[in-house]
Amino acid sequence: MAKAYLGLGSNLGDKKTNVTTALEMLYKNPLIEVLKISSFYETEPIGFKEQDWFLNVVVKVETLVEPYKLLSFCQAIEDHLQRKRLIRWGPRTMDVDVLLYENFSSEDPILTIPHPRMTERAFVLVPLEEIEPDLEIKGQRIGEFLNKLEDAHIKRVD
Repeated sequence: MAKAYLGLGSNLGDKKTNVTTALEMLYKNPLIEVLKISSFYETEPIGFKEQDWFLNVVVKVETLVEPYKLLSFCQAIEDHLQRKRLIRWGPRTMDVDVLLYENFSSEDPILTIPHPRMTERAFVLVPLEEIEPDLEIKGQRIGEFLNKLEDAHIKRVD
């Protein structure tokens, strides 16, 4: 089994219900074991700013599903929650990204791992550091990437 890290986010509809539903779908998949879930974080949108803030969470899983099939399952979760891809970085009911996958890296535009912008985004790094503070990405600890970020608007929610 391989360990993987997923980033989940929602800023349309009932955000907490959307994220919770996505988590339930991960739990129900017999080929995926959820190991850790970060706290929920409210985060400012990136790119297209004229939208609601996001609710984000990072999940550590162990899985028998190979990386491309894991991506397909993540997209099925998005589809189940009626995600529409209308504007790049625009509002969405659900976004599920494969951030990291143990012993796997890829430059494929369909699935790039590590996720190409994860080290620039507090909404990924802060919850990821919460559940895995010693994790290294490309030979650097998460805290090193966080120290390079400008003031990010992110707050932990209950």
